[in-house]
Amino acid sequence: MTFSQTYRTALMAIAGFLLMAAFHTGAAAQANSPQGVRNIVIVHGAWADGSSWSKVIPLLQARGLHVVAVQNPLTSLADDVAATRRAIALQDGPVLLVGHSYGGVVITEAGNDPKVVGLVYVAALAPSEGESVASVTKAFPPAPLGSEVRADAEGFLTVTPKGIAEDLAQDLPDKEKQLLTATQGPTAAVVFEATIMTAAWKTKPSWCVIAGNDRAVSPELEKAEAAAMKAASITVPSSHMPMLSHPKAVADLIVQAAAKAGSH
Repeated sequence: MTFSQTYRTALMAIAGFLLMAAFHTGAAAQANSPQGVRNIVIVHGAWADGSSWSKVIPLLQARGLHVVAVQNPLTSLADDVAATRRAIALQDGPVLLVGHSYGGVVITEAGNDPKVVGLVYVAALAPSEGESVASVTKAFPPAPLGSEVRADAEGFLTVTPKGIAEDLAQDLPDKEKQLLTATQGPTAAVVFEATIMTAAWKTKPSWCVIAGNDRAVSPELEKAEAAAMKAASITVPSSHMPMLSHPKAVADLIVQAAAKAGSH
């Protein structure tokens, strides 16, 4: 056998090996992926950005799911719904929408998109038609976080470092509290008065994560919402940030919802 023949034979062997490795890798990934919805669009809440999901996203990706975190402008409910709808439009199939806190209001409206087949609320608000954050929270005692919110001259709100440390994320390490303080998005006060036109949870299956130690949204309100939606729910002993303090529990529920929503 000449040198050139030996070289060609070696190249063919390497190519065959790579093809077999790619096949087995793909098969293994498929075997480890949940059945059902593959596209997860995650929506952050007020005073936050997409990085608030940094612990949950890798867990979902490891289960074979395609995850996109929306970056809400937090300038109005209409703007945030539009940003979420743009993310939904880019997906190549059915979508499971996940919302945290005020992000629950956003997914309640954006979830009417025909691509959306299920909703997951994480320590979130879920108003009905004609309701807003302001109206649904009136029946419950004021959340401690409220006293640590400050308005600027243009009507945007921020949370003090004390509010984040003691009322938003009291169960997180100091470094994570500092990161939340640094990355928080000033939020237009008008988003809390904006009302829902059509509540998607009335026609689509929903799941809830209730934060048992929430000091930003009343846990009793979260429980009442889950009952109204007839949503499958879990309760975790968490601050308002369960996706950072209990990421595995949150990710597990999202995976379950993705599997079940795809079967409806």
